[in-house]
Amino acid sequence: MTTLTTTDPRTGTSRDTDLTKTGAEEVAAITEHASAAFAQLHEQPRSWRAGLLRALADGLEADRDGLVEAAMSETGLPEARLNGELSRSAFQFRLFADAVAEGGYLEAIIDHAGPTPLGPGPDVRRILVPIGPVAVFGASNFPFAFSVVGGDTASALAAGNPVVIKAHSSHPVTSQRSFAALERAAAAYGAPAGTFGIVYGQKAGSALVADPRIAAVGFTGSLSTGKILQRIIDERPTPIPFYGELSSLNPLVITAGAAAARTAALGEGLFTSVTGSAGQLCTKPGLAFVPAGAAGDELVADVVSRASAAGAQTLLNARIHSAFDEIRSRLIGDGQARSLVAPQHGDAGFSLTPGVLEIDAADVTAAVTEEAFGPLVVLVRYRSIEEIRTALQAVPHSLTATIHSTAEETQQRAALTEAVTPLVGRIVYDGFPTGVRVSWGMHHGGPWPATNTQHTSVGVTAIRRFLRPLAWQDAPADVLPAELRDGTVDLPRRVDGVLQLAGS
Repeated sequence: MTTLTTTDPRTGTSRDTDLTKTGAEEVAAITEHASAAFAQLHEQPRSWRAGLLRALADGLEADRDGLVEAAMSETGLPEARLNGELSRSAFQFRLFADAVAEGGYLEAIIDHAGPTPLGPGPDVRRILVPIGPVAVFGASNFPFAFSVVGGDTASALAAGNPVVIKAHSSHPVTSQRSFAALERAAAAYGAPAGTFGIVYGQKAGSALVADPRIAAVGFTGSLSTGKILQRIIDERPTPIPFYGELSSLNPLVITAGAAAARTAALGEGLFTSVTGSAGQLCTKPGLAFVPAGAAGDELVADVVSRASAAGAQTLLNARIHSAFDEIRSRLIGDGQARSLVAPQHGDAGFSLTPGVLEIDAADVTAAVTEEAFGPLVVLVRYRSIEEIRTALQAVPHSLTATIHSTAEETQQRAALTEAVTPLVGRIVYDGFPTGVRVSWGMHHGGPWPATNTQHTSVGVTAIRRFLRPLAWQDAPADVLPAELRDGTVDLPRRVDGVLQLAGS
């Protein structure tokens, strides 16, 4: 068996762990246990599942210090950021617990038998049911919020599915410790064995996706890896849903009025958004449209000044570190962007300083719109809204678009909103896209290649990915789920076309 190593990106030093790559037979055993657990989880009432989710949140809090310490040594992310991210993960479990208890996510519907304009109609009752064991791939840049204890795990479990996690190779120890926290809390609560599983290694990940017991895949990572996983799914006898968050450039537009009115604030906000977490966020604005002219020149100078004075930041791993240089070189060579601030490598580990590129809007092509994971921004100088519209056609569809304007620029704001609406899943006004609120209303998704789905991976409606509709026609009451039986129930549902609240 191959022993896994872990690397501290702050120093570049690697060490052996006590973890090994998961073999094909072991993957099969893990998914078999997950399949058995699915049958048991399916029998539990929503109140039980809500309690399990809250117990998992408590389990994470109980090992906070150890989890954060492990993540610091494997990601180089600061303690405050990791503590906040762990709090976010615990909050996600509790928010999904509230949603499960409330029950509206099930979309329960009853149409009683009776006359209709088309003749006699049968009794039809419909609800969303769990889809089956879900494979979740951990992300490198969020060791908690999008990894073992992240939103995909929380939403899949909230739907009533066991979860098998593919640990990310950049933080195997953090993954193992996170998994252990979940497993302890689940066992103490009385969850069936197999509710959680974990595998290590690239081949194990491929075997997991191909396994016939896996019913869906949640993935956050590169577009190239996402395509590989989709090909594996396509080769299965029975294809399954693949929910991938893959690549995003997140264009940001600053109007002439905003540039003149809020130069320093915009410079600070843009620079902070680009360099937060060393620019390794899926919502980082990689392309910023800045007006030509004096106000735009002053804003560019502000961003350049901040980047020139900034110290080196640690990137997550050697692959991201080397890819950053390669992509930046392509943006300059093939994309014809001009370098305003050249990044400098730090003294130790996988660190570097921020970089700033500039290009005219008329010169924007697909060659300058490659996502660079790290602290780099391309400033696009434009002279008209029409130039922005044209340049946006070369920008891959994204998770977000951001518009900064003044109160008086209503026409410009409307035109820009119209231009970006087909391209993204979230539009931000006079703010910055980094930082994704975990809430009922959030949508974290977008057209391909940002994601390959119309669903969100953040917020309560993320649960919908791991459910499927099932209808019962003229069914005896004893075979119906409790939520579809006549009488008072503890969730909202639509009965004979009328929405009824819980308790009705």
